[in-house]
Amino acid sequence: MEQPNLNYINELSGDNLEFKKKIISILKKELSDEIGVYVEQLKNANYFLASQSVHKLKHKISILSLEKSYYIAEEYENNLKNNTTKLDLDFQNILKNMQEFVNRL
Repeated sequence: MEQPNLNYINELSGDNLEFKKKIISILKKELSDEIGVYVEQLKNANYFLASQSVHKLKHKISILSLEKSYYIAEEYENNLKNNTTKLDLDFQNILKNMQEFVNRL
């Protein structure tokens, strides 16, 4: 499984350490919140709303330079729109991997 990294954030922030810290701070808060919303929607079998949460989480996936995971999330988002949770386990692993990485920042 590919590993999250700060390559995109480093490229975006350049030499501006304060900007980098701010992005990471926002990422830490938003990722946790968005995962919580997604989990609740999935638990309630509200697949359309869960697909919208996956769409938001795709932005975090991109920020953490997870190219392959982005495509899995995109397919999973479409699956949810079609009321199927195929790829749920793969997506859960992506989220777990991202959250563990962000927690270590």
